[in-house]
Amino acid sequence: MYTGRFYSLRAVWSWTWRELASFVILALVPTMLHEWASLGDLSVPWLPIALLGTAVAFLVSFKNSASYDRLWEARKIWGGIVNASRGWSAAVMSQLRAPQDDDALAPLRARLIHRHLAWLTALRYALRQPRPWEDAVSTRHLDAHLGVRVPEWETPLEAALSRDLDDEERAAAMAAPNPATALLMTQARALDELHRAGLVTDFRQVAMQQTLRDLLDLQGKCERIKNFPYPRQYATLNLYFVRLFIALVPFGMLEEFESFGPGMVWLTVPFSVLVAWVFHTMEKIGSATENPFEGSANDVPISTLCQTIERDLLHALGEPLREEPASAAGGVSL
Repeated sequence: MYTGRFYSLRAVWSWTWRELASFVILALVPTMLHEWASLGDLSVPWLPIALLGTAVAFLVSFKNSASYDRLWEARKIWGGIVNASRGWSAAVMSQLRAPQDDDALAPLRARLIHRHLAWLTALRYALRQPRPWEDAVSTRHLDAHLGVRVPEWETPLEAALSRDLDDEERAAAMAAPNPATALLMTQARALDELHRAGLVTDFRQVAMQQTLRDLLDLQGKCERIKNFPYPRQYATLNLYFVRLFIALVPFGMLEEFESFGPGMVWLTVPFSVLVAWVFHTMEKIGSATENPFEGSANDVPISTLCQTIERDLLHALGEPLREEPASAAGGVSL
């Protein structure tokens, strides 16, 4: 997530200059042919192009609204994960009771909390896995300009899990088809064992199991957004319609600027480029927003949120805070 006040012009330029170059060519070629080649009048009446542009504007607006809804839902889900994680930590630190020596509970509490941190790690790694429909290609130039480096792509999952799990639990998690789900199941079994040992009362066990169910529900909501894309039929036709409109704009502007007088027809080029850039950039914003977990500067900062949770939970345990990875340059939280 970009946390600066505005993207700089350099950042926007790095994101769109390749398309701008193609728009210049698309506008320049018909203008040159219209002026210098013996092909007759290449202009097209502006009215049908304007009607098409109105329809395209509605489609782009619909896509951007739907994409923002996906992003905002993802952010609310991770807000729930932050709150549920803090609630789990509070329950672990306060609900376990030993008949005699409360100090004997310290290793059990630490294991429950570190297993939760491992669950967060497994979940964010799963959400960073690329999908065929994701739009990382269209944002790679902006991400490179801002210095974005996704930590989940630089450190293997097994190495990240080794910070919080012993060898046996780590191997079991890595062998599971869904490591995050496997870790929550392990938490549930561990809680049941504590209940049987008399360290957790019936009421407290029910409350803590409910927290685990809430976490499982939040994980499922994340996976739904990750694994179900913005419908491809809408995304595909929206892109094609924008490209069709951009291709027709210069032909419609030829007649408009030619009516202003000799030589004015060359104004078709800059104004066509401007209109094309606005429409294409708006469509591109929607594409860059529709997948909120892929790891670009426009996504939910799940790595940073996990660092926040980790800091709070380790503080509750009284353990030293870990060294956090250097934040990305350019005001980006990942």
